[in-house]
Amino acid sequence: MQQRFHAWLVDRADEAILRWIFRIVLIATIAALAADLAGRNGWIVSPDASAAPAEIKQDFPALNLPNMVPSILAPLLPGSDKRLVPLPQPGGAMAAPMTFDLVGGGKLMATGTITPGISQSFAAEVGKRGDYIKTVVLNSPGGSVTDALAMGRLIREKKFATEVEAGKYCTSSCPLVFAGGLERRADDKAMIGVHQVAAISSAANGPARDEMSVAQNISARCQRYLGDMGVSLQVWVHAMETPHDKLFVFKPEELKSLNMVTAGAVPMATTPLAPARPRI
Repeated sequence: MQQRFHAWLVDRADEAILRWIFRIVLIATIAALAADLAGRNGWIVSPDASAAPAEIKQDFPALNLPNMVPSILAPLLPGSDKRLVPLPQPGGAMAAPMTFDLVGGGKLMATGTITPGISQSFAAEVGKRGDYIKTVVLNSPGGSVTDALAMGRLIREKKFATEVEAGKYCTSSCPLVFAGGLERRADDKAMIGVHQVAAISSAANGPARDEMSVAQNISARCQRYLGDMGVSLQVWVHAMETPHDKLFVFKPEELKSLNMVTAGAVPMATTPLAPARPRI
């Protein structure tokens, strides 16, 4: 093969070889342009475009709003603190829908992801045990913003306290629930962090949406809520500055200066409430 190729080169002039190279390059360029044009006009459907229906990104926090692509992308403020950490990936009970367990001392342990609709389960739990609940103890990676706001407002209405114990965390939309506490306590070894609200498109070729309007509406709701709860709006600024795949973790002194934490040290972790003994 090498000998034949060498003979072919010897028999042809340099100009002829250059013409062949030019033709090959031209054909490849035309093919690439044609493929790009077909993709832009929808003549070729990519695997992503044909992906199934709409799904809201539960990427802490997610929005319980179908067929939208909201994205709050605030400009990064000059000189802002970039103490960002990778977003924790929950597993086990933390990845499951939030559960509620009443323990000693009037504490309702709220553990797991704030899935869409979980605020209704929380309201039902409060309806059954509200007379016994004094504090909602959170351990959650966040989830649905809509449900987090509803849970936080119910907590404030009932005048419950909120708490995050040592070694536990309350991130993404969970701090919105935490902010609802009339009194808010967090151990210095607890993690409280925030990031942007984001979601992915629900359906290919779905109806056009005014994403900026949706983002602004959600931002306004969260800011109004934090203001109503007496929390500094700087908390929301940190959230808007932080990409949704990262986490801005507050230092203990920041939580106090932003009025996110209103009380002193958290008491020791509680144990499940023992069943009541029958009286004779």
